[in-house]
Amino acid sequence: MLPALMCCAILLISIISVAQSVKVICKVADKNGVPISYAAIQVSSATDSANAHYEADTDSAGTSTFTLTSGEKYIVRTFSMGYRPAVKNILVKGTRPVFDIVLEPDTKTLGTVNVTYKRPLMRQEEDKTIVDPEELAASSTNAFDIIEKVPGLFVDQDGNIYISSSTPATVYINGREQKMGRAEVAAMLKSLPPGSIDRIEIMRTPSTRYDASSSGGIVNVILKKGVRIGLTGSVNAGMNQGTYGNQFAGVVINNSNGVLSTSFNIQASRRATGEQLNTDRTFAADSLLSQNAYTTYPGDSYYGSYSIGYTPNKKWDITYDGRGSLNHNNTNSSSPAHIEKISTGEQVLTYKTDVANRAANKNITQGLSGKYKIDTLGSEWSTDLTWSGTPTRSEQAYNTVYYTPFYDSLSGKGNIDNRYNYFAFQTDMVWKLPYKISLEGGVKASNVWFCGSTDYDRTYNDTTRPDPARTNAYTYEEHIYAGYLQATKTLQSILIKGGSRIENTNMLGHQTVPTDTGFRIRRTDLFPYLYISRKLMKIAGWELRSYLIYRRTITRPAYDYLNPFPRYVDQYLSEAGNPSLRPQFTKNYEANVSVDDRPIIAFGYNDMTDMFSQVVYQADSSRRQTLRTYDNLGTNKEFYMKGLGAIPPGKTYFFVLGGQYNYNFYEGFYNGQPLSYTRGSWTFFTYQTLKLGKYTQVVLNGFMRYKGQVQFYELSTFGALNLSVNRQFLQKKLKVTLSVNDMFFTNNNHFVIEQGNIYATGLRRGDTRRYGMNVMYNFGIRKKEEHNFLNAESPENSK
Repeated sequence: MLPALMCCAILLISIISVAQSVKVICKVADKNGVPISYAAIQVSSATDSANAHYEADTDSAGTSTFTLTSGEKYIVRTFSMGYRPAVKNILVKGTRPVFDIVLEPDTKTLGTVNVTYKRPLMRQEEDKTIVDPEELAASSTNAFDIIEKVPGLFVDQDGNIYISSSTPATVYINGREQKMGRAEVAAMLKSLPPGSIDRIEIMRTPSTRYDASSSGGIVNVILKKGVRIGLTGSVNAGMNQGTYGNQFAGVVINNSNGVLSTSFNIQASRRATGEQLNTDRTFAADSLLSQNAYTTYPGDSYYGSYSIGYTPNKKWDITYDGRGSLNHNNTNSSSPAHIEKISTGEQVLTYKTDVANRAANKNITQGLSGKYKIDTLGSEWSTDLTWSGTPTRSEQAYNTVYYTPFYDSLSGKGNIDNRYNYFAFQTDMVWKLPYKISLEGGVKASNVWFCGSTDYDRTYNDTTRPDPARTNAYTYEEHIYAGYLQATKTLQSILIKGGSRIENTNMLGHQTVPTDTGFRIRRTDLFPYLYISRKLMKIAGWELRSYLIYRRTITRPAYDYLNPFPRYVDQYLSEAGNPSLRPQFTKNYEANVSVDDRPIIAFGYNDMTDMFSQVVYQADSSRRQTLRTYDNLGTNKEFYMKGLGAIPPGKTYFFVLGGQYNYNFYEGFYNGQPLSYTRGSWTFFTYQTLKLGKYTQVVLNGFMRYKGQVQFYELSTFGALNLSVNRQFLQKKLKVTLSVNDMFFTNNNHFVIEQGNIYATGLRRGDTRRYGMNVMYNFGIRKKEEHNFLNAESPENSK
């Protein structure tokens, strides 16, 4: 009921508002008609110098849209790296006028240009928020660090990324879903260097173009590609130090002659961090298990990527790209523990467990994409092929020593071999039709093959034998075939987009060791989508737009959620999948308002059925033993609201300040017992910059989470505040950044879980306070944000 009232209220405001403006489309291309992506455009009034400027970037098709007043004259200034600035006078008349802007290559040295335009940190483009990560990258060591600092995103200590709901977001790289487990995705993001990211797209409610398995939204990381003209590049190095230290260095080279563009990126890093985890669990009326574990995570990463773009004419754009990484990860944990009587404090059992893991992870991803521009209206056909392979070999050795009531020891070791392959084919077509109608459709086939084997030995009383309790073999296949169709129609100032996606799911899991068990899922589902955007009004020159969105999604259990074999964590905790897991379905309703393409407020409602979550169950065989697994728990109704306030960028001081409230109501069964649970939590975040002259800037960002929640773990208040100072030298080619992350060491929390027959409390604290320095030197043509407005060409006649 609440979402319906909310939608009606916004629609009512939309209907009664009166607009005297029209949509104006600016298309930027070179002299051969090839669109120029991400060119900076500034529009100002030709008759009123006091009128506010409108600033935006062109999209990947070289197009940018402005809402301007009909009958007025404007001056359009356009800038892009490697091209001479262009100035064009336009007269706005008619409905949805289109102006073509042609940029000429600039062969002169751009050594004296000044920064006069800067992309905003965040902006709204239809149903996605686009983040410019440049300033965040200056104080980060990898892509994962950048995502942690984006205002409004929350990353938990297990590497899950959250946008608005309590369901983790799906991660894409260059528009391609990463079909891996959460831990593998987090490891991959940590291997991506910070300077390799062009932008981050955040989609809370993606359209039918994207996979329906995105209930928590999508975080799409777009990597940089080669520029169109000339040779450019950068050299970077950095480090940060907490209890342990991280170091990284790399080089990026881009080259293009206008037809062929190439980009190469090579990075190497050495990282180390630590984490303390203390847990007290009551497993009987007078028995308490207390564990104090400290784990270190040293590792080395080597990363390389390339991109080759071929644009033979203004019709075709073909790109072949790939990346590879090699990660050596070591994990060493030491966990002293004891069992005591609660009434007397007597320790009836004391022991210590040491676990060492050594893993070598390789990832190779290859992609081939092509785009054919059918006409000048924007109709196009695009196709994408992707293959990814991730073989992982790891070794684990554990040793448990008992001290009380008598001395004893138990040890073991194992070899784990996992192989993962992913292949996807996708083709999409966009038709621009008369009467402001756009049709879009496509098909996709994605395939996953996984096989894993684990062999363990167990040593007791100096005798080593195979350990059948920890030895297993498991295979998994997933084949998803999808098709979608959606239409977009503009009715005066109202934009309507609607469509549906159909997906056929085939999942097959087969455990061959120690027993022959398996599962099979075959189903076909329909996922409708509706998007409405409407200009509300203008206040002091600022345009307010409202957005209404509805979509249905599915969350499928990943392959590691389904593997039924228990995996050893410590003496009293094991992890296992659940082959009986059913997919989770979510209906999402959202309304939001943006000011000049910058989101300021959003309301949403998620209705989930067959919700599954990570749970902790007490074993039937022994109360001391617990099993961490996944289970369908029932329904979850979640309401969220999000507010954002900001000062526009470009001045001396700029800030973003926002907050989000989530309220969850769960109803169902937990470990066979009735579940009725509610939880509300707040998250506050900020991003601030202060310019100290032309070459120095101070950046402050951070978050605070009040009464947080991860699955059914209730968290105490925690957060982090990060500070960095960057200074530019050598005509702004050299940039040095000094930073401190989590300066007050507050990114740690106490937790409580009390569900079913499980009651546990604890503390989780990581090596998060770090002091660092990053250095980057840019060579060749200057970056596209640096333009000289004073040397603009003479205005042209309006088209």
